Amino acid sequence: MAKIGFIGLGIMGAHMARNLLKGGHALVVNGAYPIPDDLRERATVAADSTAVAKAADIVISMVPDTPDVANVLFADDGIAKGLSAGKLVIDMSSISPLETQAFAKRINALGCDYLDAPVSGGEVGARDATLTIMVGGPEAAFERAKPLFELMGKNISLIGDNGAGQTCKVANQIIVALNIEAVAEALLFAARSGADPERVRRALMGGFASSRILEVHGERMTQRTFAPGFRIELHRKDLNLALDGARKLGIALPHTASAQQLFSVCAAHGGSGWDHSAMIRALEFMADFEIAQEKDQKTLAA
Repeated sequence: MAKIGFIGLGIMGAHMARNLLKGGHALVVNGAYPIPDDLRERATVAADSTAVAKAADIVISMVPDTPDVANVLFADDGIAKGLSAGKLVIDMSSISPLETQAFAKRINALGCDYLDAPVSGGEVGARDATLTIMVGGPEAAFERAKPLFELMGKNISLIGDNGAGQTCKVANQIIVALNIEAVAEALLFAARSGADPERVRRALMGGFASSRILEVHGERMTQRTFAPGFRIELHRKDLNLALDGARKLGIALPHTASAQQLFSVCAAHGGSGWDHSAMIRALEFMADFEIAQEKDQKTLAA
């Protein structure tokens, strides 16, 4: 069994780390960051990311954004300072594909392999070890890491070279955002027309419009359960990556831009921390109509 360093024990990272422990691996974590009590009791707590890298055979990072990954890797107390030849670094954050390629080259120069392995599936997928894992990097490094990925996810794919995993994740986030927008518009239309949006949602689940987004996020919309599984601020970040990449490629992503604007409306109303299913709130603000006004609204601000 390997000794795994894990940096980034947030909503998803903590579940992923627990699943690695369930698989029998030893865990080393960074004591400079918050650590859930159960993981603190079961893991070795190192002083900083450098110490984590020195103690571990494989180091995994799961942090919010590109600058966070850069800091975890290359700060004065970062992972790179603790690496020795032959170790493997796996970044499972969702960040810039271009920056990922640059990070990989710097880690490779130290004699170590690098994989970008962003995930999809939210908190439930992280908890239940059913994440989709999209990997970029050398095939040999992928095969070395695959037993770990299998403890955290079910649909595991090597997409291509470094950066390809992040490109795949950006594509995923475009599809998810546009599906959330479609479900939100449909339920708003139904409710404003006088139909019960939850009954409409259940009826549509039996037809060609059925989708995982309609099933899970549609129910969150009708039940007003917007406590985060995946925060709007993180999905906004991912769509920014898509739109920035589109500008560099000289292509238009018009509906991605509209979804981004709806997330921005939510953020302007204090909703950066809402679940991304709360995109419907932006449409409700514009319509001056809530699809389930009688529901308890307390979960919105949770």
